Amino acid sequence: MTPRSIHEMEISGRRLVIRADLNVPMKAGRVTDATRIERFAEGLKPLLAKGASAVILSHLGRPDGKRSVELTLGPVAEVLGEFLDSPVAFTSVISGAAASKIAAGLPAGEVLVCENLRFDPREEANCATLGAELAELGDIFVNDAFSCAHRAHASTVAVSDFLPSAAGPLMLAEIEALQQALEVPERPAVALVGGSKVSSKIDVLTHLVGKIDALIVGGGMANTFLAAAGVPMGKSLHEPGQFETVREILAAARASGCEIILPVDIVWSDRLETGATAHIAEIGDCPDHGMILDAGPRSIERIWDVIGTAKTILWNGPLGAFEIEPFEHATQVVAIEVARLTREGAIRSIAGGGDTVAALNAAGVTDDFTYVSTAGGAFLEWLEGKELPGVAALKSLQQT
Repeated sequence: MTPRSIHEMEISGRRLVIRADLNVPMKAGRVTDATRIERFAEGLKPLLAKGASAVILSHLGRPDGKRSVELTLGPVAEVLGEFLDSPVAFTSVISGAAASKIAAGLPAGEVLVCENLRFDPREEANCATLGAELAELGDIFVNDAFSCAHRAHASTVAVSDFLPSAAGPLMLAEIEALQQALEVPERPAVALVGGSKVSSKIDVLTHLVGKIDALIVGGGMANTFLAAAGVPMGKSLHEPGQFETVREILAAARASGCEIILPVDIVWSDRLETGATAHIAEIGDCPDHGMILDAGPRSIERIWDVIGTAKTILWNGPLGAFEIEPFEHATQVVAIEVARLTREGAIRSIAGGGDTVAALNAAGVTDDFTYVSTAGGAFLEWLEGKELPGVAALKSLQQT
């Protein structure tokens, strides 16, 4: 069940306590990448236009329950005001009588940002007392931070016990995109999962093979799949300790009718360095001194064939050592092809994960994908089939 949307509620004259994710890069007290703030501001504007006021809660960095000048949300509040075209108030307190008094005086259409939630050790402990204090800041709780929904914290779970609650626009967009990718995908549905280690994505792979029609495996993970079948690896990254896990995933895929797509040729080098000589070879022909660092041209064509027949693409993880030229090639050309198919309306494409977003940015195609998640850990846990505490809290309240 999708949580109730804040747009379904009467909010004129109400104070919204909004959990946002404004955890942005900072340097010398300045925001260096305001993408998250801008996206949040776009979703906030319609709520303010309906006559609501907003008290914004967020964390920044990892202060471990202690105040830190470097991690104050003051500069973030200033940038938020720039995107809202209106000054935003900021308070150095998080909750309690002082914060409640300031919040109570907010006129309709105005915004208050409270200090970094993680300055209070009760936040990460999901303390009910802090949840009750945060609830005193307004009339309705809005969780608009899907990226924090995998954490059971006071601002994502405990506060929902004390206020009517709803999902914000960014939260809903993320949930709907992932549901369309995994729960009700248009078929054929294909997942492309890359990255360095099978061990870091066992649950993802196990869950996906029961949900989709084909799974393309790339990066160092593909090495482990190939090595489990007896393919020589040379000095390539792979995990012999995961061979049995690989066999279990392959068996689960066969049982569910999910086709596993592995590289059929490779790009290897004896150096993982920019400008290193790249050699194309058949599977099994990586020399003892070589490292498999990318998928080869026939592997790329095979991937193109698979995605060319798909209606839904879910992407998490690169196909090779994409950060280093010339081993970014497979990731970039496949990303460009997925983007082209998306622009033409042939497929629905959903991507997420830090390396994936970086790779799509490098290829210049991020805006062409149907949806690109920046949720990190929450995105991965959703792919693993886990229920996220922050989402579950909204659903359970909806059902009562």
